[in-house]
Amino acid sequence: MRLTASELVSAIDNLPKDRTYTYINPKTKGLIKIVSVTRPEGPIVIKRFDSTKGGTLENAREESISPEMIWRVANAFFPNQPINLDRVLGGSYNTRSVLETLIAHTPQFYFCYPGRIESTISNSQIKRGHKHVMWCPENPHQLGVLVKAETDIVISEVPIADAFYDALVVPDELVTTELDIEAVRRHSQIQIALIKIGQQLGFRTWIAQNDKGIKYQNKRLVEMEGVVNSLRDERIISAFEEAYKAALLIDCIWFKNGKLMPAVMEVEHSTGVTSGLTRMKGLQDALPPFLTRYVIVAPDEDRDKVLREANRPQFQSLNVRYFPYSAVEELYSLCQRRKIRGVTEEFLDSFMEPTLGQLEQPYVVQ
Repeated sequence: MRLTASELVSAIDNLPKDRTYTYINPKTKGLIKIVSVTRPEGPIVIKRFDSTKGGTLENAREESISPEMIWRVANAFFPNQPINLDRVLGGSYNTRSVLETLIAHTPQFYFCYPGRIESTISNSQIKRGHKHVMWCPENPHQLGVLVKAETDIVISEVPIADAFYDALVVPDELVTTELDIEAVRRHSQIQIALIKIGQQLGFRTWIAQNDKGIKYQNKRLVEMEGVVNSLRDERIISAFEEAYKAALLIDCIWFKNGKLMPAVMEVEHSTGVTSGLTRMKGLQDALPPFLTRYVIVAPDEDRDKVLREANRPQFQSLNVRYFPYSAVEELYSLCQRRKIRGVTEEFLDSFMEPTLGQLEQPYVVQ
């Protein structure tokens, strides 16, 4: 069960707008007023002021909580698990305590102080922890009030593991008026992460024909370990000429043991999702019935768009899975830190979300 930015924004929008809100920490004397909420994913505009220092609602300036910040927070929550927003946001965003406070005033969220494991050379001790927020969707409280949850949860505060990429070189021909250099670079970083994940899972990886000129660690992508040089070498595809042609421009395909094709993936960073779905549908139509995953890899904030497009009638046979960037980089980071092996296909599935039937409203043909 995952939380989305639109669900967070909706919950905050339901808070009364004719009142102010106190911070979770009683030592923080300021007050917060919601000015406006833009659905579905923000921004949220607020005012905050401290009357003990002469501040008033009238002279307080308006500040914005961005959709990006809301998405980062939403992605961190799992049911009944305490989350420290300062750690999630890395100390960035000066409105993080405001967002934390507003979230905690909504019915499904509690604040708490889980125990903290403090380790030294000789021993470990459990000490009082820092302030966390916990999402409890099955146990809502009254709207507009702060409620503390008593919990026996203890947290070992291991530093957050980041995914990292070496410098890459993007050919000039890939940068167009539609795609700037940063968009192409981010698209390429995700492809590299998929190649590295594939290596760890024992897969060979096909990268789209027109992306092979990208250089990473002084090698073209086609020269990286585990990258398929020619689709003619993969009998699953080469046996079907139309499938071969359709696969050439697919962003990423995983192959295994010369007999299996664990995933067909389109990375949709800043282009429309429909083009990637159309390419995958063309490949599916050119192959006999075959067990594989058709996957859209896209930024977390594009989840609603992916679900909406994947549920179009013409794409439902793909049974598309959504592989958000955060999940790609979580798995990539794990592969960088641990030489994982022997995992099952179910392990891979746990990082992807099915899309069929996940829309709040069924797709209707216009």
